Amino acid sequence: MPDHFHVLITVTRISIERAIQFIKGGFAFRSGKEFGFSAPVWERGFSEVRIYDAEHFAQVRQYVHNNPVRRRMVNEPSDYPYSSACTQFVLDETPQGLKPAA
Repeated sequence: MPDHFHVLITVTRISIERAIQFIKGGFAFRSGKEFGFSAPVWERGFSEVRIYDAEHFAQVRQYVHNNPVRRRMVNEPSDYPYSSACTQFVLDETPQGLKPAA
């Protein structure tokens, strides 16, 4: 998305805040080095949604995949090249330990 991003991550050894700091910091460093972007690249803060079961995970993943379609950037989620819905990426399996849908 041109003005935000969504990420589904599993955090185990570090806090969510630290994980986001690594993502945003790494992107800011690379964008400055490769494209000449200057700081600040990101706004402060982030929002999070905790996922506790498989059904909620599927709903959030569908929301993320459909975001470029809702924004009228593509017709199908798989057409957006920067999305996990695009078939060019090898993805991790759905996290284990989510409660099954009731």
